[in-house]
Amino acid sequence: MKTKNYMNPYLAGFLLGLLLLATIYISGRGLGASGAVKSVIVETVANVSPEHAEKSEYYSKQIESNPGGAMQSWLVWEVIGVLIGAFLSALLSDRINLRMEKGPGVKNATRVVAALIGGALFGFGSQLGRGCTSGSALSGMAVMSFGGIITMMAIFGGAYMLAYFFRKLWIKG
Repeated sequence: MKTKNYMNPYLAGFLLGLLLLATIYISGRGLGASGAVKSVIVETVANVSPEHAEKSEYYSKQIESNPGGAMQSWLVWEVIGVLIGAFLSALLSDRINLRMEKGPGVKNATRVVAALIGGALFGFGSQLGRGCTSGSALSGMAVMSFGGIITMMAIFGGAYMLAYFFRKLWIKG
C-alpha cells in the first residue's frame, strides 16, 4: 500500500493558527505541553513521596495551584489529545511503523543517547523559560508578547548555531 503525502505545510500552519486562536478564545490560555509533563511529575512525586512533596517549596506550591491533581489540568488532556491525534493521523496516512530516524553512519545507541540528552536539556530549558515552544513561543507570539518573539528567535537562532555540530546524526558529511 502506498503512503499518502504529508499535509501541505502552509495549510497545516494555518490550521495550527486557527487552533491556537480557538484555544485562547475558549480557555483564555494558549497551547503548551511542558505544563502537562510538570503536572504529571508533581502528581507522581506527591503520590510516591508525600512527605517530600510537603517539605519541598516547589512541589507544595504546584500541588496547591492544582488541587484536583494532574488529571484536572487541561494541559494533560491536551497532550493526551495530541498523542491520539498523532496516532490517528499516522493511521489515516498509512505511516504507522517503528523506525529510528538517524543518519547512515550513526548507531542506534548514539541516536537514542543524543535524543535523551536533547530532550532533557529542552525540558530543563522549558522550565527556565516558563514554557515550551508551544506555550512560550507560539502562544506568546499569538498575543504579540515580546517574550514570545524573543523565545522564538532564540529557539531558531540556537538551532541554526548548533546544527553544524549535530548534523551527522541525520546526514552524511
